Amino acid sequence: MRQRLATALVSIAGLAITGASLSVPAEAAPITAPAPAPAAKAAPAKLAKAAKAAKVANRSVVFDLRNLNQTSALCLPGGGAHLVRGRLVGPRRDVNDAPGRLRVNVLVHDAGTGGWFWNLRQAPRFDYATQLARRGETSLVLDRLGYDRSPLANGNATCLGAQATMLHQVVQHLYSGSYGFADRRGEDDQPPHATHVVLHGHGTGATVAQLEAAEFADVAGLVLMSAPTAGPSTLALREGAEQLGRCLGGGGYAAYGATPARFRELLFASAPAKVRRLATARRNPTPCGDVSSLLGAVGSAALSAGGVDVPVLVLSGERDARAGALDQRAAESMYSRSERVVARTVPGAGSALPLEAGAPSVRSTVLRFLSGVRPTL
Repeated sequence: MRQRLATALVSIAGLAITGASLSVPAEAAPITAPAPAPAAKAAPAKLAKAAKAAKVANRSVVFDLRNLNQTSALCLPGGGAHLVRGRLVGPRRDVNDAPGRLRVNVLVHDAGTGGWFWNLRQAPRFDYATQLARRGETSLVLDRLGYDRSPLANGNATCLGAQATMLHQVVQHLYSGSYGFADRRGEDDQPPHATHVVLHGHGTGATVAQLEAAEFADVAGLVLMSAPTAGPSTLALREGAEQLGRCLGGGGYAAYGATPARFRELLFASAPAKVRRLATARRNPTPCGDVSSLLGAVGSAALSAGGVDVPVLVLSGERDARAGALDQRAAESMYSRSERVVARTVPGAGSALPLEAGAPSVRSTVLRFLSGVRPTL
């Protein structure tokens, strides 16, 4: 596994030699879709949907973070304090009534997407955070620094080591309750504390989440979707080199996928047309500091994977255009200290697993995994 990763990293470096230097440096068991539920009459179905929706709260929160790098992924962020924003999505009683301590799932997005990836409310069937909330889970949907509601003027002023360090700060703030609602409704309107945190990461977000879990050891579980550690494809290598080239043109930000069509090619295989349109309209440019530090971050995440000692769920798409699948044996070898490792491949799916046709099966697999995650603090 490490030899395959080393070969891939050398390939990235070879493609990326365009005048800039980067920062220092068997098939898995498929998910089986559940049988469709019997159709219900229209009026009761609408009433049930409305009742469920009324029980889910979706509120903006804000964290005061430091743009520092305390990981082994060597890169130099610009420092300073920044407000990083997100949304708490969960059962109304848990989000609004400050119950004290509960599990919080922190959802970490990929390059080129944003918090919307996990909370696509215009397509409710594919709204990962809300669908988990209807099953009793509370999630924090983050906009990482440099994305959407967490703006950063200079995209070169952060990097993936800093993103992992800021994620660690978020985890600590969740445990202490030292963050706030953006729409605070009174002195007693306090956000909940977390008794344990599970990180969910997609793509580059999976690299960030894995780095945090391995190097700060303060979470109870790890869900990795379409992680690049399984080995990047030729298309992914080419896109990485081209994106780095766009960064060299200046501006501090570069599109992930030079065109909307390329963006869709990289992420999707089976998503409905509506979901693809919604996602393409919301795609974000990537901070160039994240682009230039990707090689070092992927390498550090792979080398530190053996330090992850909490349960790990690895999900891959059978038709992922960017990375291969990590099978059960390889996953167990990579996360050798973990008490429980589960690797699954989603049939017919591309990279964007929560937005692909198999999204309900993905969520069911995640919920089964979460049922076995226990507090570590």
